[in-house]
Amino acid sequence: MKDTQSINRLEQKLGFDRVRSAVSDKCSTEYAVVRTAEESFTSNPREIRKRLQLTDEMRLILMFEENFPTGGFIDCLDFLKPLQREGTSLEITSLRKLKTMLETLRKVTSFFSGIKDGVYPNLKRMAAPVMSFPEVQRRIDAILDRYGNVKDTASDALYDIRKSLRDKEGAISRRMNAVLRRAQEEGLVDSDATVTVRDGRMLIPVAAANKRRISGFIYDESATGKTAFIEPAEVVELDNEIKELQFAEQREILRILVEFSDFVRPYTPDLVAAASFLGEIDFIMAKAQVALDYIAGMPVISDTGEMNLRKARHPILEQALRREKKEIVPLTVTLTPSKHILLISGPNAGGKSVCLKTVGLLQYMFQWGMLIPTSEASEMVIFDRIMVDIGDDQSLDNDLSTYSSFLGNMKEMMEKADSRTLVLIDEFGSGTEPAAGGAIAEAILAELDTRGVYGVITTHYTNLKLYASGDRGVVNGAMMFDVQNIAPMFKLEMGLPGNSFAFELARKMGLPESIIKDAENRAGEEFVGIERNLRKIARNRKALDEKLERIRNTDKTLENITDKYSKELKDIKQLKKEILDEAHKEAAEIIAGANKQVESTIRTIKEKQAEKKSTKEARTELQNFLGVFAAKKEKEQREKDEYIERKIAQLDARKERQKARRKQRADEAQQAEIERNEQERQREEAFRNAPLKVGEKIRVKSNGMVGEVVRVSSKAVTVNIGSITSKRSPHNIERITSNEFKSAYRETFTPVSAVKVDQSITERKLNFSTELDVRGARVTDALDEVMKFVDDAIMLNISSVRIIHGKGTGALREEIQKFLRATPGVSSVSDEHIQFGGSGVTIVKFD
Repeated sequence: MKDTQSINRLEQKLGFDRVRSAVSDKCSTEYAVVRTAEESFTSNPREIRKRLQLTDEMRLILMFEENFPTGGFIDCLDFLKPLQREGTSLEITSLRKLKTMLETLRKVTSFFSGIKDGVYPNLKRMAAPVMSFPEVQRRIDAILDRYGNVKDTASDALYDIRKSLRDKEGAISRRMNAVLRRAQEEGLVDSDATVTVRDGRMLIPVAAANKRRISGFIYDESATGKTAFIEPAEVVELDNEIKELQFAEQREILRILVEFSDFVRPYTPDLVAAASFLGEIDFIMAKAQVALDYIAGMPVISDTGEMNLRKARHPILEQALRREKKEIVPLTVTLTPSKHILLISGPNAGGKSVCLKTVGLLQYMFQWGMLIPTSEASEMVIFDRIMVDIGDDQSLDNDLSTYSSFLGNMKEMMEKADSRTLVLIDEFGSGTEPAAGGAIAEAILAELDTRGVYGVITTHYTNLKLYASGDRGVVNGAMMFDVQNIAPMFKLEMGLPGNSFAFELARKMGLPESIIKDAENRAGEEFVGIERNLRKIARNRKALDEKLERIRNTDKTLENITDKYSKELKDIKQLKKEILDEAHKEAAEIIAGANKQVESTIRTIKEKQAEKKSTKEARTELQNFLGVFAAKKEKEQREKDEYIERKIAQLDARKERQKARRKQRADEAQQAEIERNEQERQREEAFRNAPLKVGEKIRVKSNGMVGEVVRVSSKAVTVNIGSITSKRSPHNIERITSNEFKSAYRETFTPVSAVKVDQSITERKLNFSTELDVRGARVTDALDEVMKFVDDAIMLNISSVRIIHGKGTGALREEIQKFLRATPGVSSVSDEHIQFGGSGVTIVKFD
């Protein structure tokens, strides 16, 4: 799998490109995005096991560990690697990023050092050699405050410079106010005029007629020429001193950064290793987050050559069905060295191709190092290669028809396929004359069988089904079909050939019965007989399965009853023995008493010479004795009946408890699904809304623009969007992944390509004005108008335009020109000639 083109084609056929994209979208760093793109399919068992274990451990951490940091993963390699060279130094933004990285590194290493041995062993072993940098962090904390600004106390010289700056700024402000008040008192300046700031200079607005009466430098004038902006001569010196102090401040900050860079340079190899470690953690975390989305687990690596996919689900299809509130039907497939090729047949749109792609995608994910959506009791075989023939590869460029493409793929399989190969062939042999196509397909199948190749193949050919019915390495599989409702069930049944149900589907679609009968006659009695037998087998198999299911349920019930009553049976037998012993003893006593009573009665009768009265009394006494005996027997029978009724009541109670337990398990499963969805929502919300850090990527909620955080304060976040730096409220932006940033950046900043000019565009060009006046508009409204104006100009292929914004305070001019310089297609932005408006008009030229 060294050919990149063939790998990409294979991944697209299996759908793995979408899985790789899902992982990439979860990455926060460029390092992790690159790792996702470069990670490859492997046949090394040790490497596969390592990748799976790392991902599975991270999955558990994301599920159960609240102390593990999931934010703060940013790219630092782009400035750490060059820093190893002498003469290089960090910029202030890079220093802020380094601070964020070291804080995240400290949290990650502290987490793994604080857990017990044997818990997350692979990740802990991975984190063990990573160094911490307390002294580097201490130095950074001495330079930067909590918001990423350079502290006054970063050096004694910087402290003195900034103190002087504050003093000078206070002095110049007081001096300007004094000059303004004096000018107002002399009537040279309007009473409501205020000090104006332009390009960092404090200026006094003076009527043009009085501009010579104030000593100073005319710095600018209004567009009408009626107002001049003057910098008084007495503050010029102070202003120059402030400029010198500001230059000194920048030089001192640069010196501090150079000094820190020299200090940290010996640490850079270890810092590069630490940044790579965090990038690797970010990559593993992205895989684990996708595994949680797919509800995936770690399978067992088979060492017997037996593949057992239990309750396997196609992750992409499952997510699509979940959005439609539908459930996916899990797939169970078993391939062994003796039965190593599964031949699936069944109706169209019955799920054959989905089964094939599910096996292929899960196998590729497994050997790429991803957890797979199956039962964790599943066993997976490791293959050297996966070869596919899925979809239509016909090509006009290569003069390939559908069947020619199929034969080309079969040729490649015949050259490379062996017992360490998994082949996936969809609609085997189709695309040509059925008799020849079926014969070629059977010959290829026989060869694959002989070589011991593993595979999943879908087909409609009856001769292939008959081949798989023999004592060979191929086993039939049927996509089940509801014959009564004429609807697919999307359930795979191994060991049974499927039926295309072509005639039944034709009847359901309303094709005339005469045509269907004619088609059956043309198909021939043998074909119809085979199909009829297949249907009969399917019906009988279904009836047999239902009976077997009932028998299994009955056996299970009987086993439960047997287990529960085995002890009770012993107790009953013991009780029976005790009752019988007691009954024998009582019977003996009763008989003895009865004999005595009878003898006494006979003796009394004889002694009284059978007097009528005495005989009657003797009989009465004997009847009373027998009545007591009968009552005792009745009581014993009643107690037995009550015992039986109690046992029946116990059985009924057990049934109710079992029913309640089943309902409880169903409710728990439903609740677990709700909790999984809620956890995913909370993870997404936590990622989007967690406190932002320098270097992280963001998106503006209002307009979708993307950028990078360069500074964070308690009330605002400073971000770079293109080449424009602006402050935003934390509530108006959200964190995004590195991949989302790249995708949005490409969409936003893609250069405008040439467009076809039609009549409507020609008319717009004739009516288009090359001049836009935004004077008096607010900055946001003006920028919206400028953006539309420039878009139209570029689309209409205008070479240059004029934007009139006035001079005013200069803020509108500055924002408009910043925006224009960041706009693709703009070649230059400049002020108009002084004769035609100067700084009150901007000239825009396009590429």
